Amino acid sequence: MDYRVENKYLVSDTELYVIGHRLRPFMAFDRNQQGDSYEIRSIYFDDIRDSCLEENDAGVDARLKYRIRSYGPDFDFLRLEIKEKLNGYTRKYSCPISMAEFEAIMQGGDSLGFGQRSPLNRLLLHMRCDMLRPRLIVKYERSAFIHPSGNVRVTFDRNISASLRLDEFFSPAVSACVPVLPRNMHVLEVKYDELLPDTVAAQLETGRLQKSAFSKYYLGRLAVNNQFLL
Repeated sequence: MDYRVENKYLVSDTELYVIGHRLRPFMAFDRNQQGDSYEIRSIYFDDIRDSCLEENDAGVDARLKYRIRSYGPDFDFLRLEIKEKLNGYTRKYSCPISMAEFEAIMQGGDSLGFGQRSPLNRLLLHMRCDMLRPRLIVKYERSAFIHPSGNVRVTFDRNISASLRLDEFFSPAVSACVPVLPRNMHVLEVKYDELLPDTVAAQLETGRLQKSAFSKYYLGRLAVNNQFLL
């Protein structure tokens, strides 16, 4: 699996509107998207030493992030994802998990055995060796554009919030959600394999975009503890 470029930008409502209007003639919506957006919920994991949190804070380049992700509103499809970052590039390993496996993982994973799915094996290994445990819910609304050249994916992530109420992951509304960003601020992500086509790059140019080392998990952890950076 090759590493991909993944650039993130903090943008306003107005900037998202302008960029979205520009992209529509050149890019299609993700085929799984119904309407203008869809909800994403993720449960992020960390170990007993809060290594993921500390590595984000220190800017460690080589790091892993574990999460279970669901795409609303029915939550009938769960994926375990391991996101790896190295030398400024990213790649992702993933596999589907069942509801029974999800519940076992939330209970510590002791009842699950190793099998053919590498991401699940890696999660279980870290749970047993490093006390990796679910720590935080992050949820937001996403709009996703795709382009075949360069395997380009541009996403708008709006209204990002975090909660410690892990037991409410499948609830219609997660309580105690704390906004991660200031009002009317969102995240634009641009992902591609080797080259960003000029036709797409031109639509993203506003003269104001600046790359950010934005981490939903890191800022979510700060937000639920009232330690805002932004």
